[in-house]
Amino acid sequence: MREPAALAALVERIGAAEKVALDTEADSLHSYFEKLCLIQLSLEGKHYIVDPLAGLDLGGFARALAPKPLIFHGADYDLRMMRAALGFHARGAVFDTMIAAQLLGIEQIGLAALIERYFAVTLEKTGQKSDWSRRPLSARQLSYAADDTRFLAPLAERLAGELSEKGRLEWHAESCRAMVQASGRDKLRDPEDAWRIAGAGRLTRRQLAYLREIWQWRDGHARRANRPAFKIFGNQQIFELIAWAESHPEAALQPGFKLPRNIRGTLLTTLEQAIARAARLGAMEWPELRRREPGERPSAEFLQRFDALRGECARMARELGIAPSTLAPKAALEAMARSRPQSVDEMIESGRLLRWQAELLRGCIDKFLR
Repeated sequence: MREPAALAALVERIGAAEKVALDTEADSLHSYFEKLCLIQLSLEGKHYIVDPLAGLDLGGFARALAPKPLIFHGADYDLRMMRAALGFHARGAVFDTMIAAQLLGIEQIGLAALIERYFAVTLEKTGQKSDWSRRPLSARQLSYAADDTRFLAPLAERLAGELSEKGRLEWHAESCRAMVQASGRDKLRDPEDAWRIAGAGRLTRRQLAYLREIWQWRDGHARRANRPAFKIFGNQQIFELIAWAESHPEAALQPGFKLPRNIRGTLLTTLEQAIARAARLGAMEWPELRRREPGERPSAEFLQRFDALRGECARMARELGIAPSTLAPKAALEAMARSRPQSVDEMIESGRLLRWQAELLRGCIDKFLR
């Protein structure tokens, strides 16, 4: 949908609809600065695709959607993208089919797997890695995009029925409300620590110095080229290069280390400079290892409480037929083992739990932490 008249007609249909199924497509696999590229909707048995890149004024569209009951699958990302692009905030109830599947203990919670499970329909996967920012889109891409909302309403109905049978509808409603609230907050990250990628905890201080320089080299080139960082140089390649650079301090990068074919010219020269900077740093300039604060060093008593609480949580989760992390994340169990809350409200505050989680775990707290 790229025409103002068609968009105006859709806004009217949204206003009259009881509920709307929504999904979005972005270009994070193809751009450093990701942007909202498509908005898919299904309502009253009809399916629509709105093009946010067509220069349309989507203010009225966003205002029409905001109070409506909405259905998503994995809504957090979609809501964040719509907030960033349109200033959108959902005010009506949100039904997330992924959260519903988790609360039912379904192992395969991807949308395609759920559609196959409930409707015996196999969705095409060829559009998963499409560059949604490119125009024109093919008929095949548009069909793939529309399928993301085509089945959401009947899927939500089936999942809601099973949640109701198990007495878990309120669990789901509370979980969805918390997710919507979280999506309205920015994810803040200390820029001084942005370079600490997954796996950095295994490195020494000297190796962290190489990681910081190589990450900053990669991030700078990715920003300037507006390409995802992994397309410049992958994380695993960074770790392999760190190991080589540390053990070959005087060796030339080429032909010593096998680099991807895209690392040449300016990319190669600036990478060599980044490695040389890291090599020149003295021990006082190496990044610090992340350590627990002295007061947070786990005691034997804490570890005993945590292990008991984790074991009981796992047992309860098995009885409920859900994953232990759905009942309580590890971080929540650690926080409660440390703070030893005395009430449901204290459990919610210290463990950052939802009320349904805290009420289920109250017996564990009474048994193991008091």
